[in-house]
Amino acid sequence: MVRASTWFVLLCLKMTIKNFHIEYDAINSKNTFTSGDTINGRIILETDKEIVVQSLDFEAKGKARVRWTEHRGQNHRGHNYHGQSNTQIYWAKEKYYSIKQKILREARQDGSEVIGIGRHVFPFSFKIPDGHMPSSFASHIGKIVHKMKAELRQSMKLTKKAEIHFIFVSKTDMNRPGLMDPQHGCQDKSLAFGSGKVSLDAHITKMGYKPGEPINVTVEIINRSSRSVKPKFQLYEKRSYFAQGRRKLETHTILKEKGDDVDSSSSKNTVTKGIGLPSTLSPSILNCSIIKLEYRLKIYLDIKYAADPEVKLPIVILNEKTADRQLPPSGAFGFEAFGNPNHPTMPQAVDLPPPYEASAMYPPLPSADFKSTL
Repeated sequence: MVRASTWFVLLCLKMTIKNFHIEYDAINSKNTFTSGDTINGRIILETDKEIVVQSLDFEAKGKARVRWTEHRGQNHRGHNYHGQSNTQIYWAKEKYYSIKQKILREARQDGSEVIGIGRHVFPFSFKIPDGHMPSSFASHIGKIVHKMKAELRQSMKLTKKAEIHFIFVSKTDMNRPGLMDPQHGCQDKSLAFGSGKVSLDAHITKMGYKPGEPINVTVEIINRSSRSVKPKFQLYEKRSYFAQGRRKLETHTILKEKGDDVDSSSSKNTVTKGIGLPSTLSPSILNCSIIKLEYRLKIYLDIKYAADPEVKLPIVILNEKTADRQLPPSGAFGFEAFGNPNHPTMPQAVDLPPPYEASAMYPPLPSADFKSTL
């Protein structure tokens, strides 16, 4: 039960502080940031009466977290047959940086500061640490968050908080082994009941691609069976989460394409296919120890009444160049447009409710589309 005095304190807080939020300035047209960038912004405080403030603190932080539950050997009530719960929770977290600043320092002997009526702007500036940190990401199991927080403390009972997320894009590690090397895989399959043998040999020119870039696939097929085969192509996404020695895997099909039938023949048949990558693909995440976002291209031969020979080739989606470090044309946005959730012309970075709580640039895919297979 909440006491009347607490209600009074909360009512006073609501009446005295009209607005408390964080704004920041973009440095490129996509409103993204990377390692080494400096973010300039301001904390906005509007009051309708004079207030006494003990402190105003700012923090920028980057972190990752995963959490999921597993149920084993349970009945319909979630318990085993001895009446004990078999629900196990797995979780892990990682911290990349935490930058704290005292925006309002104690100026009076009693450790408080008087803020007058009206609108007050408290500027801040910080540099994102150098380092190979993972990009922003969100799903129903894990998240990688880069955000800014402000806390205004008036007393032990009167504290106002504000936070805003920003989109962090990791720099592409072009020194990653094999990134620009050709990828190749092959498989031979003997069909049952003496129906013959099928050989599949698939090649792509490299492993690393930008969103929207085509993958040129060459498939060599030798069909010495009594059946026709059809080459098919599937691009899918792998999300891996790691916690407490366990791994949770989800896969999601992004696109499927197919080629023409290849009839029985003793000679080699060559099939070429250009597969256009969607421009909306999120970059691969390979530099986080608890979350990995990977892509695979599966090439397989569809054979009726037989197991399909298949080859899986790794695909790394590169971060688009963030060399567009220029602001939009002068006048396109006002001084307070970037990062202001109330500005009518600013595209919004939505704060998702827990457990997502990350930029909407990396939305979670529907869980129904996932399969716990490779």
